[in-house]
Amino acid sequence: MRRWAAAGVAVLALAAACFSERAGVTGPPVGDCDLALGDDDLGKEQVIVAIRGFAFAPAEVRVRPGTRVIWVNCETSTTEPHTTTSDDGVWNSPLLQRGDRFTVTFDAAGSYPYHCMPHPSMRGVVVVDDA
Repeated sequence: MRRWAAAGVAVLALAAACFSERAGVTGPPVGDCDLALGDDDLGKEQVIVAIRGFAFAPAEVRVRPGTRVIWVNCETSTTEPHTTTSDDGVWNSPLLQRGDRFTVTFDAAGSYPYHCMPHPSMRGVVVVDDA
């Protein structure tokens, strides 16, 4: 339980540093990353992974089945697009420009490594377990 609480605090801190809950936000101003939350975002288990500095942050997330993982391009110093692409072909996002997001819901337990197609050194993993 403590692991989940620590992970939740880390995700909230990251989200607070990178996102805003202002309604109607259509895109991030230069140097900022806003995420407008809609009705479909509320009341669901989710984890946010920021894409910043040519890295996924956090690079590893551990979630329970049914959790949505939302990747958001929060690059501040480049307009370089990124993807989140499963190593096993489970998902492949389109090119994400600064401020764009992509969501996958993970229902089955397992380890899901992924990378950025244009920048293969950018790597991450989603671990889904019942614990």
